[in-house]
This record gives sequence, structure tokens and C-alpha cells, in this order.
Amino acid sequence: MSTRGLPEQVGDLPKIGRPAASALLAIGVTTLDQVAGMREAELLAVHGVGPKAVRILREALDERGRGFRAGDAGAVDR
Repeated sequence: MSTRGLPEQVGDLPKIGRPAASALLAIGVTTLDQVAGMREAELLAVHGVGPKAVRILREALDERGRGFRAGDAGAVDR
């Protein structure tokens, strides 16, 4: 499926690329609050969301004093 017609940025999420944004939109995730409720492993299990997107999301959460849901710290190389 082409992501060309989909937005690069969804809700208040940072720019993570169209494939990752589309993948999150498909599962109903459009805000950083929703991302903060997920574990890194859950995000990585979503087809279209890779380590780079997770890193960008982590940095955006860090800037707001937030983080991913606990349960798999260190699952992604920082």
C-alpha cells in the first residue's frame, strides 16, 4: 500500500515518516499521550514502525519529561 496520500505528521506526534505515521494511525495512535502508554516492544511490533521512529518518539517524550510504559527498558539501542 502506498503511503503517498497520507500525512507525514499525525496529531501531535513528531515527524516520524509516512510509513510509521500511517502505521500508528491505523492502530488509532495519534498523540504522544497514547505513545507514552505503550512499550517500545509494542511499537516495534507494529509493521511500519522501526527503530528510527521509536527513537524520534522517545526523544519527543523525553523533551516532555515522559517516557514509554515500563516493561522493556533497553529493548532498543539508544
